[in-house]
Parts: sequence; structure tokens; C-alpha cells
Amino acid sequence: MSKQNKKFHYAWLLLIAVSIIVAVGKNGISTAGGQYLAPVTQDLGIGMGSLTLYFSIASIVTMIFLPIAGKLMAKYDIRLILIVSVALMAGSFAMFGFMNSVWGWYLFSIPMAVGSIFITQMAGPVLINNWFKKHNGLAIGLMVAIGGVFGAIIQPVVGTLIADQGWRFSYIVSGIAVAAIIIPLTLLFIRMSPKQKGLQPLGMDEVATTDKTAAPEDVAKGVTAAVAKKSSAFFALFGFFFFITSIASFSQHLAPFAIGAGYDIKFAGTALGVMQIGILVGALSFGVLSDKIGAKNTAVFAMLIGLIPVGIFLTVPDNKTLFMVAIVIFGFIISSLGTMGPLLTTALFGNKEYSQIYSTAAIGLAVAGIVALPGYGYVFEFTGSYTFVLYAIGFMLILNALLVFVAFNGKKKLEKAGLWK
Repeated sequence: MSKQNKKFHYAWLLLIAVSIIVAVGKNGISTAGGQYLAPVTQDLGIGMGSLTLYFSIASIVTMIFLPIAGKLMAKYDIRLILIVSVALMAGSFAMFGFMNSVWGWYLFSIPMAVGSIFITQMAGPVLINNWFKKHNGLAIGLMVAIGGVFGAIIQPVVGTLIADQGWRFSYIVSGIAVAAIIIPLTLLFIRMSPKQKGLQPLGMDEVATTDKTAAPEDVAKGVTAAVAKKSSAFFALFGFFFFITSIASFSQHLAPFAIGAGYDIKFAGTALGVMQIGILVGALSFGVLSDKIGAKNTAVFAMLIGLIPVGIFLTVPDNKTLFMVAIVIFGFIISSLGTMGPLLTTALFGNKEYSQIYSTAAIGLAVAGIVALPGYGYVFEFTGSYTFVLYAIGFMLILNALLVFVAFNGKKKLEKAGLWK
């Protein structure tokens, strides 16, 4: 290994690059998708529930493909994987702009979902876990925070673009722009392993000194994927992924929710941009808090704080100031999906076989997408409001806090059995 620069580690440069890649992919395509729901349904005469079924199709594809994704990332060049992925994701999104039937969304949601797995779900956590053995929580938090910064810019732009140029033009331009940003960053800065740059992971030398009998590359600790998948901790983590994703999925419906509360599409776009401020603050807070007080306490705190915006949306959605306050806090909670999921996985199971465990547990995200996204759409379509959805979100927040305790009790069982080593 070459001698590393003590003042600056390449891991930080890679973190910035992968953070921008994830941020642009999520905000330019995944999160922005909710802003198109109202104009598309109105223009083409499609029901909200029928259109949001494409989210379910994407989630089914994600659920099937996630276990395969972990294996592909371990086998092939990460740069090739990400370039192919953004071509599928951004290209499919751009094709939505040419569609006249809901079947177009159903069809192109399939390749879009395959690409999205690597861009928005797997790349960030896996690369950070490979490059950071110290400040892992901070790195995850920074990644989501950078996503918040980009989201605060991208979401209002998309809302304005849809209002001024139409949803078709916006779909096409967004897809092209996302690909144009991600491909160069991938080629220039992304590397799967520090060894490819002649380096050790950041903090590896410090970790190695705590185990003087182990070589630096042998200090990975935790449980194997086979053991983890049979544990109560894993099932609780799977449940946490399912419910936090179901909660966060409401962000896709915030634009139609805002319009239903009497606001216009531009205000909805601005609100989604403001939500990114909450994501920024939450990401930094959760990353630092996790390093200081642990992932368990941080996750419980996040779930309980989430009850505040639910209460505001239920009682005073027509108050513009409080609506914005609720949006910021909801963004704060949404950031826990990107931060607490990976951090809880590491805290519960270690980093011995992290990518295999995380990719399997993350199927809970896909299952939630199958149920929640179209489910919320059908509730709105049949009742004309999101009231029942908001009550369900409040219940899920409380249930998720309880699942965190169950998960860490499961970890204690693994430790007592001598399986966590």
C-alpha cells in the first residue's frame, strides 16, 4: 500500500461524488416523480390509483432484483454498473414524456427500477461501508445531507418546469440532465475498493490497533448473512425498512396533498424543495447523533418526532406557515430512511457481510413500495382525501420505534450465542 496523505483521504472525495450521484438520481427522478402525478392524471384522464400502480411495479422489480444486485456489485466494475444503471433509470424516465397511456408508465417502470436499485439504494451505503471504517455515521449523514441541498434546488425547478413547459418536456429534460451529471462523476471518481487507489479505508489503521492480532484487512466483525437472516433482529430490521419506507412514500403524494389543501403546483414544488432543508438537517443530525448516542436511540428519537408533522397535516393543512413547518419536519424524518437504515444494519450485524445483509433487508423497502404508494393513491381516489393515510403513518411511526427495541434485543441473543464475532 502506498503511504496515505494524513491530511486528506480520497474517501472524502469519493463521498462527495457518490453523494451527488445519489442526490441527482433521487431528486431528479425518484422523488420528483410525485410532482407529475396531478398534471398527468388531469391531462390524460387517468385515476390517481391507476397511475401510481407503476410505483408498485417498480417496487416488485426492486424486490426481485435486490439480492441479485448485491452479487453483481461484488463481481463487476462498479463504474460499468452505474453507467448502465443510469442509462436504464434516466432513459426510462425520459420516455415517460412520450407516453399517452398508463401502460407506458407500467412498461418503463421496469428498467427504471433496475437502474434505480444501484443508483439510489445500493451505491451509497456499500461504497461508504467499503471506504469508511471511521466516521461511518458522519459519512452516511453527509451523503443524505448533500441530497437535501440538491433537493432544495431540484424540486422547485421541476415544479416550475412542469408549470411553465408541461410535464412531457420536464420528463425528457430531467432524464437527460440526470444522465449527463452522473456518468462523468462515475468515470472520474468512483472506485469500489480503496485498494484500487493504493489506499486503506479511512480509519482502518485506528481500527486495526484495537485488535493487534489481526491484519488491517481482517478486522471486519459481525455475523454472517446466513446467521443474520434467521435472527429476530433481521426480521425487526426488515419491518423497520418496510414501515419507514411506507412513511417516506407519502412524500410522493405531498404535491397532490398540497393541491388538495388549496395550493397550486408551484407552491407544491416549493414545499418539496423546503422539505429538502429538513432532509439536510436530519441527515447531519442523525449521522452525528448515531456516532454519539448510538443508532438505536437516534432511530427511536426520529420516529417520535415524526408525529409532529402528521398532527399538523391532520389539523391545520390550510395554514401556509404551519404547512411549511410540517414539511420541514417531515423531511427531517424522511432523511432517516437514507441514514438510519444503513447505520442500523451495521450496528445490528457489523460489516462482515454487510452488502449481502443490507441488500436482503432492503427488500422491505421494495415491499413497502408495492403496498404504500398505490395504496395511498387509491385511498385518495376513493375518499377524496389523505386523512386515513395520515392516521396510518402516525401508527407506523410508533410501531417502528418499538421494532428498534426488538431488533437490538435480537442482537443481544446473537451475542450471547457467540454468533456475533
